[in-house]
Amino acid sequence: MTHPAPIRREGPQLAAALAAAERAWYVFPLRPADKRPALHGEAACPGTGNCAAGHRKPEQRATTDPDRIRAAWSAGAFNVGIATGPSGLVVIDLDTVKPKDPKGTPDGVTSLQALCERAGQAVPTTYRTRTASGGHHLYFTAPDGVRLGNSAGRLGKHIDTRAHGGYVVSAGSTLPHGAYEVVDPTDPVPLPKWLHALLEPRQSSRGLATAAPVPVRASRYAAAALRAETAAVAGAGEGSRNWTLVRAARALGRFIPSGDLARHEVEAALNSAGMAAGLREHECRAAVTSALNWSIANNPERPT
Repeated sequence: MTHPAPIRREGPQLAAALAAAERAWYVFPLRPADKRPALHGEAACPGTGNCAAGHRKPEQRATTDPDRIRAAWSAGAFNVGIATGPSGLVVIDLDTVKPKDPKGTPDGVTSLQALCERAGQAVPTTYRTRTASGGHHLYFTAPDGVRLGNSAGRLGKHIDTRAHGGYVVSAGSTLPHGAYEVVDPTDPVPLPKWLHALLEPRQSSRGLATAAPVPVRASRYAAAALRAETAAVAGAGEGSRNWTLVRAARALGRFIPSGDLARHEVEAALNSAGMAAGLREHECRAAVTSALNWSIANNPERPT
């Protein structure tokens, strides 16, 4: 008597990998219950098979092919890595506070909320997952024709980003202390332009000049000054960042008494530009506040 072949059910990790591939996100296996790639590293590369022509990194070996995915995950309950670059994604990683952090250090969620408030923007609604440690991943589609890399702390404390050359752990993966879960299934929205401007390479100050929103009532001269000064701050190198920020605040403070620029708009623009240059949030706030106070006190009349 013959028995029907048992029905093979997909494990949660395989299901997660296939679901990601359906979104055109390129996946590769991570070690079971771990965040590290299951694929060999460059130092241990055998130089054969997929690497016959040279070592291929996980980003290069990631796939959306269902057959390849099923074959890979048939060998074990691998967690799922999403290669953000090939997938056309920019993921903002909002991390939790670490035990070694000083008391009062904000977590990534709080830092992003503060960044949005300074920029006069709402926290974006987009595809979001909760990480095993309690942090959050916000997924965005990458701007066309732009190759953004990874960043650590550039947008704020406990905020990292993953794009070309990086990867994130997909929902459906598990670690010993928790699981990655979808908390907002909304399709990823395009990366907001103001965030894109803050993530561009610091050498490219031309793009960063558009990071500051220009008030509707600003005169043409004031609007041009706001763009130019924020671009100069964002593109300043180490050793000149603080002075460039102070000089910009003193220059723009002249437009506040006349009503050409609102103080909160100048503060938000300069604080964001200063952090884009690598300064810490408290450094930016202190420098901008002091410089604006000086400028307003010494330039009570409308600038000519």
